[in-house]
Amino acid sequence: MDASAAILVLTPAALSTARKVAAALPGSTLHGLAHRVPGLDVAFAETLNHIRALYQAGTPIIGVCASGILIRALAAVIEDKRAEPPVIAVSEDGASVVPLLGGHRGANSLARQVAGALDAHAAVTTAGDTALGVALDAPPAGWWLANLPDAKGFMARLLAGEPVRITGEAPWLSRSRLAVSPDAELEIAVTDEAMAPGPDRLVYHPRTLVVGVGCARGCPVEELVSLVRETLGEAGLAEGAVAAVASIDLKGDETAMAELSAVLAAPLRLFDAATLEAERDRLANPSEVVYAEVGCHGVAEGAALAGAGVDGSLIVEKRKTANATVAVARAVAPVSAKEIGRPRGRLAVIGIGPGRDDWRTPEASRLLAEADEVIGYSLYLDIVAPLIQGKPRHAFPLGAEEERVRFALERAGEGRSVALVSSGDAGIYAMGALVYELVHRGRDAGGVSDAARRVEIVNAPGISALQAASARIGAVLGHDFCTISLSDLLTPWEAIEKRLKAAADGDFVIAFYNPVSKRRRTQLAAAREILLAARPADTPVVLGFNLGRAGETLTVTTLGDLKVDDVDMLTTVLVGSSASRAVMTGSGKPFVYTPRGYAKRIEEKL
Repeated sequence: MDASAAILVLTPAALSTARKVAAALPGSTLHGLAHRVPGLDVAFAETLNHIRALYQAGTPIIGVCASGILIRALAAVIEDKRAEPPVIAVSEDGASVVPLLGGHRGANSLARQVAGALDAHAAVTTAGDTALGVALDAPPAGWWLANLPDAKGFMARLLAGEPVRITGEAPWLSRSRLAVSPDAELEIAVTDEAMAPGPDRLVYHPRTLVVGVGCARGCPVEELVSLVRETLGEAGLAEGAVAAVASIDLKGDETAMAELSAVLAAPLRLFDAATLEAERDRLANPSEVVYAEVGCHGVAEGAALAGAGVDGSLIVEKRKTANATVAVARAVAPVSAKEIGRPRGRLAVIGIGPGRDDWRTPEASRLLAEADEVIGYSLYLDIVAPLIQGKPRHAFPLGAEEERVRFALERAGEGRSVALVSSGDAGIYAMGALVYELVHRGRDAGGVSDAARRVEIVNAPGISALQAASARIGAVLGHDFCTISLSDLLTPWEAIEKRLKAAADGDFVIAFYNPVSKRRRTQLAAAREILLAARPADTPVVLGFNLGRAGETLTVTTLGDLKVDDVDMLTTVLVGSSASRAVMTGSGKPFVYTPRGYAKRIEEKL
């Protein structure tokens, strides 16, 4: 289990037990229900939403509470048991520890660890763990089960009393309570060679192979993948035994390598030229041509050997096609990919929405949980604090946007997984465009380093402020609309004024971003005058303040009554079109909508 656990505390009575659990799990954090248990590492207000957000982010959950609370929270979001994080319920008195989900992803072992710290009972109910002393459908890290669908029936036969024979060696199997017989019909085979599995044979591959690859710039995906698969096949090696795909860092952004990594389900690990050159004496085919081009005498063989370690050996010498090379090395023990080379580096540009946990997408939560470190404006980092506990945080002030993005790209260029956080949607008046601009710029024009240019960039969309404001008050954006930023810090006012007049002439609903600041007090008033020349003074205007966060307010006014002093930088302003309507309901709450013309269609039919 790699991620730090979140320990949920819902009542003061559970706090003592929770602290004991936290003491036994370094790196874990205490999450307290704000109005009942304040002052812990993380405070939350909505229990069920908080539990779901943690689960969808892949965070192990230990609830010191009734198991029913965890079950109700997660029932609607449980999907693939092979990807879910551990979820454990601990009674408030610490007497019982129950793994609810993720038994074969660390929950059973975590439950035993927690139970040991509390001198409690771990209620592990997984049949394989209890009767056989091993979970055959979930081998430990560094091992791959080639035929997972056969495991359930295989284990059922073992639980019914059938013996099994084991060919090959695996330390974790020797510690089990399997009934072993050399003449058994059932077989567990342990090998890095390709072997046909089946209902009577489970095949486990130790992840001892490192596939070293090199390729020309723009190498076709099919060429590299075919070369590697044919090489493994002809050598009789199993793809499931591949621990990593390895290459030189200059090739980290090659699409073919990323696709090969995905096909083999093995991470891509990168080495610099100096590290690969250190393997020169072990190369079977050193090349002066390669050295002159990239600074080492062999990429494919060097990367394979570097990944397999000093005790590893080259078992398939370099093979090549017109655009690609491959070599294979075998390590003496399963290889942990995290401990060799470095990853490509990834920058996740994340829109967290207005701030509510249940308005943040599961993808955004997952990317935050996966990140090595998180970068953003301090307010936004505070909003997602429950998901980034224990991670390095780099807070930048407002106005330092380019420094923020440059720092994020360069950190990712060093092989880290970096999350760059924006409120709303990062691609709407936020950091997304600046990321791509810095990657596109040349070095002499203030762009980023070559390493930063090669990182993987992932975008996680978020709910934007204009969507949130419209949804909260009705359907203001029900017909054609546009967005205009009133900040003239980066855009000349003349350009903004031209867009305002065009939007007024087109009778668009308009969402104003950056409407005012402490120093900018005239732009909103000027925009109001431009719009009043084209649409009625009673045109509805919606002011959304602090949307999705504490202190949220929504105000409905009119274009004629709109005042600059009613707006600040945390306010989203929606100005309706001439067709927009504000309606007061019987409850005294208004709604605002912009019709698309359905009433006219009905009239025509009549």
